[in-house]
Amino acid sequence: MIFLFRRKQSFKSFLINSLQFISNESKSIIVSPKPSQEPQFRVSWIKPFSTQSSKFPEYEMPTVTWGVVQGRKEKLVSRVIICDYLKSIGIIPDELEDLELPSTVDVMRERVEFLQKIGLTIDDINEYPLMLGCSVRKNIIPVLGYLEKVGVQRSKMGEFVKKYPQVLHASVVVELVPVIRFLRGLDVERQDIGYVLMKYPELLGFKLEGTMSTSVAYLVSIGVNPRDIGPMVTQYPYFLGMRVGTMIKPLVEYLISLGLPKKVLARMFEKRAYVIGYDVEEMVRPNVDCLISFGVQREALASIIAQYPQILGLPLKAKLSSQQYFFNLKIKIDPEGFARVIERMPQLVSLSQKVIMKPVEFLVGRGISTEDVAKMIVKCPLLVALQVGIMKNSYYFFKSEMGRPLKELVEFPEYFTYGLESRIKPRYQRLQHKGIRCSLSWFLNCSDQRFEERLYADYIETEIEGPSFVMGGKLELPGDRNQMVSDEEDESDDEKLYRRTVSL
Repeated sequence: MIFLFRRKQSFKSFLINSLQFISNESKSIIVSPKPSQEPQFRVSWIKPFSTQSSKFPEYEMPTVTWGVVQGRKEKLVSRVIICDYLKSIGIIPDELEDLELPSTVDVMRERVEFLQKIGLTIDDINEYPLMLGCSVRKNIIPVLGYLEKVGVQRSKMGEFVKKYPQVLHASVVVELVPVIRFLRGLDVERQDIGYVLMKYPELLGFKLEGTMSTSVAYLVSIGVNPRDIGPMVTQYPYFLGMRVGTMIKPLVEYLISLGLPKKVLARMFEKRAYVIGYDVEEMVRPNVDCLISFGVQREALASIIAQYPQILGLPLKAKLSSQQYFFNLKIKIDPEGFARVIERMPQLVSLSQKVIMKPVEFLVGRGISTEDVAKMIVKCPLLVALQVGIMKNSYYFFKSEMGRPLKELVEFPEYFTYGLESRIKPRYQRLQHKGIRCSLSWFLNCSDQRFEERLYADYIETEIEGPSFVMGGKLELPGDRNQMVSDEEDESDDEKLYRRTVSL
């Protein structure tokens, strides 16, 4: 049925006639221009919100997209054309079945070309084809513009969208801005925001009152300094997405059960936030059991973890097996001695075997037997990590200036760990001036204050066996001008663990 509406005709009368026809026939009406000398218009009508099936099912309520009025038939035709275009360039449109697509193929082409321009490939789009439902002007450009404003580099925008394409659907004001303000409130530096988002873009999809807030609150409750939360986020932002009850708390409780105080855990998390990401059942517990199976004493576990937290996340069984075999074969240290070495210097599990052999070969080359070198390493494992140049200087001073027998080095291998210029020479010269002859341990293994007391005492106190060297403990790497022994002589075990952790 065709109705002609001319300008000379009363629109009111035209509308009355049209409505009357609709009520009588309950059909869709199409008003279409007829060739004539006067302008005419095409209008589509349907019965609104009808629950009955229309006699013309190809027409529904008009949908306006980019200024084009489309009926159901036109929409279907446009969808077919767009899907054919997407297939022609390698995009699989199957997941777009329930997605509202643009009205013309030109608009879709614009979206694809824009995404390619920022660095996405056809394969990237196929990984998340729903991004094709985002308008370039209304969604993509505002989101990417804001990300660039907060620090995400334009050259890395494609990589960012590839990691987290859902961001294209986000509202800048409602979703993105609050997350950035939250990070700034945690003391994440402004210049680090882009770095944090590149590492963990999923942060932009989290609810502020959910996982992020609870994980921060829990860490503060166990002693983490609130001012350190920002640096922790910069180092390892993933903990903001971890659930306290299922991930963070079980790890904390397990480490406490091994003897690590909360105070030590807090300092450890502050310096090495990535430890929070270690899974208890898949990584931590198996590695602890592995250490015990290699002969490490359970009492030493807390000290090992405090000194070298990374050991909880390593493929430990393979590393320990390789190093144990190497120590037994090349250095003649049996499995029991190897366990003592690990207790004193757990970093050794990751140390290159070539690096280990250089100090060993130096000591053997100075005339020390292989058996004595093995004893020295068990007592002071840091020897295998020292630079040979440092050892040479200390050894030549020991032989030429001090003129002492090699036996003293075997008894006190820690000699090599002290700075030659900062401790060994100055103290030895003062001993010479006073005419005092004593063991290496007596004048080296003490604080400056205790050395002064010993130097001016009326007698030389009876020596007790010096403490075994523990990496990260009282002794420090040679050349350090700080005190190598703490002034506090009486410390609790917790205080010792705390100090060792901080010193790392």
